[in-house]
Amino acid sequence: MAIISEVEEESSSRPSMLPFRATFDSSNPLGFLHKVFDFLGEQSDYLKKPSAEEEIAAVVRAAKEKLNKAEKESVEKKPADPVEVKDSVKPTMAASSSKPLEDKKDGPIVPNKGNGTDLENYSWVQTLQEVTVNIPVPTGTKARSVVCEIKKNRLKLGLKGQDPIIDGELYRPVKPDDCYWNIEDQKMISILLTKQDQMEWWKCCVKGEPEIDTQKVEPENSKLADLDPETRSTVEKMMFDQRQKQMGLPTSDELQKQDILKKFMSQHPEMDFTNAKIN
Repeated sequence: MAIISEVEEESSSRPSMLPFRATFDSSNPLGFLHKVFDFLGEQSDYLKKPSAEEEIAAVVRAAKEKLNKAEKESVEKKPADPVEVKDSVKPTMAASSSKPLEDKKDGPIVPNKGNGTDLENYSWVQTLQEVTVNIPVPTGTKARSVVCEIKKNRLKLGLKGQDPIIDGELYRPVKPDDCYWNIEDQKMISILLTKQDQMEWWKCCVKGEPEIDTQKVEPENSKLADLDPETRSTVEKMMFDQRQKQMGLPTSDELQKQDILKKFMSQHPEMDFTNAKIN
């Protein structure tokens, strides 16, 4: 439990400051947020602004990105010891699906224009919600020749009778029911993966690939529609409740209780509800 408060103005020459006191219970963070929005609605007209919802959504999204960034920075990787190559050893030229098109450098690499990576046998790009994988195949390839398995934590893609082009554990879980693949112009397989956590940038598509520097990712402008359904629903509910309170109307929870009481009254007409109140 923590107590948050702001000190009243100490001097009349300073801007007016109103005290805000609320108890934060870690088991019920939404209760604290409701009090914040109640205070904001009572003391200002900010929530009446047409852009209020978008601005609050942007704050929620920025807070999540800041938290993810802090967690990633706290885990520092040890740089690998340089491998000494003797002149007498001839380097091999075996192909690898995880090999980037550019020379590999120590540490994360700069993401491509789609915030992903261009590899030797395929490339991938991403938004906060989805990952798209593009795999070039011989011209004339038919869908029946493709072997594609998309699971929650694994992706396998290849052509029948050949070694898989991709076969490994995904960087983060996906929603298999919301994923699909298709062949474009019979020469490019495109796979769309819907992220389970839609507030995180992937460092790679399949584990073991070169990782990108997510700090150099260039996200699109934040919008309420970009939030995951749960976060968006919470923000919209709080905004609706605040508007209802400002107009002297019942909140969403109060409306739900009223509906329950009305149904109960209709089912029990023999009972007297004259003095019934909703708490």
